[in-house]
Amino acid sequence: MEDFQAYWQVAVSRVDQALDRYMPASDLVEERLHEAMRYSVFAGGKRLRPLLCLTVAQACGLSEEALLPAACALEMVHTYSLIHDDLPAMDDDDYRRGKLTNHKVFGEATALLAGDALLTCAFETLLASDVPASSLVLMVKELAQASGAAGMIGGQMGDMAAEGRAVTRTELESIHARKTGALLLASARIPVIAAGCDDVTTRAVTAYAKAIGLAFQIQDDVLDVSGDPVKMGKSVGADVSHDKATFPSLIGLTASRQLIHELTKQAVEVIVRTPHLQSERLVQLAEYLRSRDR
Repeated sequence: MEDFQAYWQVAVSRVDQALDRYMPASDLVEERLHEAMRYSVFAGGKRLRPLLCLTVAQACGLSEEALLPAACALEMVHTYSLIHDDLPAMDDDDYRRGKLTNHKVFGEATALLAGDALLTCAFETLLASDVPASSLVLMVKELAQASGAAGMIGGQMGDMAAEGRAVTRTELESIHARKTGALLLASARIPVIAAGCDDVTTRAVTAYAKAIGLAFQIQDDVLDVSGDPVKMGKSVGADVSHDKATFPSLIGLTASRQLIHELTKQAVEVIVRTPHLQSERLVQLAEYLRSRDR
């Protein structure tokens, strides 16, 4: 796993360099907006979505360089969602990634605009991907659907609507699949679209991404109960204080951890069984996410 950690670190460095290139230049936007956008983008993050995009691209035989803009676009969308989620009107968080949240530094209005700017910048950046125009159209559609009302935004709305009431496991899985899973799914499917993969490979990568997406969110639920605030860079117990619907509250910590294990196993098995994928890194990624502590 040390080899995979080294691979992740190299990928993060490449993504950060690319993000620096694709973020708007200081002479093109208001100085305070420029600072607010960069503050959150370069606040530290795991870069999971770009890493997943680039790892699937590699597994499908594409060069990382061709998909770096897409990887950056995914991180921009993710960062915009975090800025907005942290606002007082939503989760009202003071810290993110060990730093004050955007609105605590720049004010609520600027934080809103920084998030909006990152969302629109994401689609401009995605269009710089070195793939045929016909593929770009489908990639834009994939990202739009994943980040919109039927995807991430709808999931956040469902998450808020579930606060303080009992939910079924089916409802909770639906919330997680949209709030967190949709953008992770897009991160895996965008390179598949770019590579023009066959139906077998597309179905396999889709099943893999759905499984690790749900496992990732359940692990977040678990860490909010049992995680180390120092490692996580934010306070724990927020889900309980907001009376949010989570897997630990629904089925308990032990069963939640077992479910993470089962989902990871499913993800690994579907990848290993697929003949045209270079699967080693995808297997390592799934296993790494299962054991993460932040």
